[in-house]
Amino acid sequence: MVPMGVLVSTATIPSFSTCRPSVPKRRRAAAFSIMAALSNDPVREWILTEGKATEIKRIIPVGGGCINLASRYDTDAGSFFVKTNRGIGPSMFEGEAIGLSAMYATNSIRVPKPYKVGALPTGGSFIIMEFIEFGMSRGDQSVLGRKLAEMHKAAKSEKGFGFDVDNTIGSTPQINTWTSDWVEFYAEHRLGYQLKLVLKKFGDSIIYEKGQRLMKNLRPLFEGVVIEPCLLHGDLWSGNISADKKGNPVILDPACYYGHNEAEFGMSWCAGFGGSFYNSYFEVMLKQPGFENRRDLYMLYHYLNHYNLFGSGYRSSAMSIIDDYLRMLEP
Repeated sequence: MVPMGVLVSTATIPSFSTCRPSVPKRRRAAAFSIMAALSNDPVREWILTEGKATEIKRIIPVGGGCINLASRYDTDAGSFFVKTNRGIGPSMFEGEAIGLSAMYATNSIRVPKPYKVGALPTGGSFIIMEFIEFGMSRGDQSVLGRKLAEMHKAAKSEKGFGFDVDNTIGSTPQINTWTSDWVEFYAEHRLGYQLKLVLKKFGDSIIYEKGQRLMKNLRPLFEGVVIEPCLLHGDLWSGNISADKKGNPVILDPACYYGHNEAEFGMSWCAGFGGSFYNSYFEVMLKQPGFENRRDLYMLYHYLNHYNLFGSGYRSSAMSIIDDYLRMLEP
């Protein structure tokens, strides 16, 4: 989804094909100037105490998105990456931190280690995490595919499908109530929730009613499929994928939950996954029968979310997928 803050130095910002607009640089710089002037600054306080720094040498605004502001803090104890949001409380960043910690613990693909989440005294919230300096490219697609599959294979949940907390997909709430049945979880907490938002925001009863019909007819797509609750990044598009200076793949800005591993590819229309990515991935994670027939179903969740976040430009893609599946699945 939205690039909620890209961990890069200003000298090595990679070129991403973005799927949506970013915040103007002057606005980002102004916001950080205001924050830097605050005497009661919990970000500075943490860095100069628990972060073990004695001096903050400079604060550099770095690539951000249209939801959060992002900054690199250079100190005598190293660099830290900080995201702030002036309008949303700590719950959004708390969900991100829990997801990052879960992925970090798998010791598979590289993710930034989260350090601290808190509230800003003037309203809003922040998250402090490890700063990872990116290389000049997004790295090797085959390595990305293998490392992502290793994460999916390493982290499974005994609670079923969901997550310990609700989080966000962009700025949209993502409901992660534990559910034992994947089809039920995906229908209700992914497609169903987005469809309700579409109806509420746009009064779009046509896509809502067709989407409801699709939700009731999903099971044939999963016949003969073994579905395990794997830890998913949840929002894997090009802006959330990079590589460090050594070429190791890095993923960031997650919307984590435990789900069917194929759902990880729901943003593939904006991720640039190629053949080498999928070949490497399926060498580690078994390719299930009917995979190609489910690809668009997992894209639908993200198209609906883009519709809700950015308007009707994404409606036709979502409607086309729904209509195609209804023709396939309804008697």
